[in-house]
Amino acid sequence: MQFIDSHTHLDFSNFDSDREDVIKRALKFGISDLIVSATTAKGWGKLANVVAKHQPHCHAAYGLHPMFMADYQSHQLEQLPLFLKKSHAVAVGEIGLDYSILNYHDEKAKNNQLDLFITQLEIAVSLDLPVIIHARKSLDIVLREVRRLPKLCGSVHCFSGSIQQAEQLIECGFYLGFGGPITYTRATKLRKLVEVLPLAALLLETDSPDQPDASHYKVRNEPAFIIKVAETIAELRNISVQEVAQVTSNNAQQLFGLKSTK
Repeated sequence: MQFIDSHTHLDFSNFDSDREDVIKRALKFGISDLIVSATTAKGWGKLANVVAKHQPHCHAAYGLHPMFMADYQSHQLEQLPLFLKKSHAVAVGEIGLDYSILNYHDEKAKNNQLDLFITQLEIAVSLDLPVIIHARKSLDIVLREVRRLPKLCGSVHCFSGSIQQAEQLIECGFYLGFGGPITYTRATKLRKLVEVLPLAALLLETDSPDQPDASHYKVRNEPAFIIKVAETIAELRNISVQEVAQVTSNNAQQLFGLKSTK
């Protein structure tokens, strides 16, 4: 079976001591490709080095994450298109809106995030690249902006919205990423989503080193653990793990332009 981890942060310092072993374990368990998403501009160089060292299995996405607005400088946005081009990125990401970290009435901070988000969406369209979106307490606004750019495609990672929002995103050509949180039995809303949404619209992800599955609670997450995510989806949908692997891998290949290893 082949799996693709559509969202990791293997460049993070959590992996500095054993990154080689982590990637070897992923390959051993059938994870053929790993999408490594950026968060801040100061990390782009390290991410590029990690991906270059571990080709052809690792693929880079570069962007400016909304949770790190304090680190953002305007010139970084000007540098992003150039970095995306020269680094052969497969996506613009991780970008998005995170209003959960802001005061409800802080309109200036919300608008700053929104301006950065919109510009990065436009960069993605101009370069014909998909986007990887982070959305917390902002999905309706994300949907509004996505609809304004009909040529845009991408994924919403760690999706946690409603079935209606999911269906609208799928109609816009987006995929939805699910990871460790669906393995917790108390996550009834998430588990219902992966049970009823089209498998052809789902992606597997770990978001490693964060969001480990229930069997690795309080342990550093890593791509090899994506097997548990796939098993959970198979159990909830009453289908084989092989089918989950095949369809979600095909989804990721189509979205990110990855070559099949078959």
